[in-house]
Amino acid sequence: MWQAFLRSWIQQQVRQTAAEAVRSAREAAGETGSRAAAGTQGPPPGSADRSCDVGFVFALGVEAGGLEDLLEGVVTTRARDLTVREGLLRGRRVAVVTSGVGQLAATRGTQALIAGHRPSWVISAGFAGGLDPCLKKGDIVMADALVATDGRRLTIDLKIPPEVVAASKRLHVGTCADSPAIVRRPDDKRELGRRRGALAVDMESWAVGEVCRQAKTRFLSIRVISDAVDEELPPDVETLARQKTTASRLGAAAGAILRRPSSVKDMLRLKEDALVFTDRLARFLAGVVEQLVPARPDADP
Repeated sequence: MWQAFLRSWIQQQVRQTAAEAVRSAREAAGETGSRAAAGTQGPPPGSADRSCDVGFVFALGVEAGGLEDLLEGVVTTRARDLTVREGLLRGRRVAVVTSGVGQLAATRGTQALIAGHRPSWVISAGFAGGLDPCLKKGDIVMADALVATDGRRLTIDLKIPPEVVAASKRLHVGTCADSPAIVRRPDDKRELGRRRGALAVDMESWAVGEVCRQAKTRFLSIRVISDAVDEELPPDVETLARQKTTASRLGAAAGAILRRPSSVKDMLRLKEDALVFTDRLARFLAGVVEQLVPARPDADP
C-alpha cells in the first residue's frame, strides 16, 4: 500500500515540477506578469513607480498563500532565491516577498523589498511556535519586542490599547524570540520561553526587524501560532521547510516517507493546518493594512 501511495504521490509531484519549469521558462521569456484573479493584468515590473504602502516578508509560500489570494492586479517577479508579488490589497499597494527560511534569507529578502519598493511599512509575517500555555494553535501574536539568540532586544513601537487586546481572546501582544532552527520539542519550547520571556518563536522576524531598524523603515511582526507549546513537531519538518524548489521538496518528502511511513499522516495534518492558519493570518493582516495606511485614490487595478 505504501509503495503504491508513494509512486502515485511522486508522479503527481513530477507533474507539478514540470508545470513549474514551463511557467519559469515563460517568465524568463518575458511573460512574468500574472493575475491572482482572472481578467486583469498589472503593469510590468520596471514600467512604473513600484513603491508600495506595505511590504510583507514571509519565509514560505504556504505562509503567504492566504494573503496572496486576497491581492488584485498581481505582478509576479522571481529572482534566484526570491519571489515578489505586487498587487492591491483593499486599495493599498503591497509587495509580498517570499524569502526562504532563516535569518540570511530574510535579511536578503527585506533588503530587496526596501530597495525595490520603498514601503512605508514592513511586516514580518508567517507561522510561529507557541512558547506560553496561554497561546493556542491559530492565535495571532503581534510582537512588541524581539529578542535575538544572543539576548539583544529590539523594541517595536506598537501601541495597542490593553482593552483591545483583552477583548480579543485570540490576539496576544508580547515578545517573540529568534531561533536558528525550528523548536520542535515541548521541553525546549518551555525553556526558551522562560529564558527569553517570550510568547512565541520564529526564525525570521529578528532579521527583518534589524534591516528595518538600519533602514529607518517602520516595522511590525505579526505571526499565527502553528504549534502550541505542548505540541511536538514531526522530526522531518525542518528539512522539508528548508527546501527551496519543488524537486528538492519532492526528494525530501519521499525520503521521509521511506524512512518513516507514518510521516505521511503528519504531512497531511500539517498541510491541512497550514491552509487554515494562512487564511486566518491573511484576514488579520488585511485588517492591519487598512489601519496603517489610507486607500490610494489611484487604486483601480
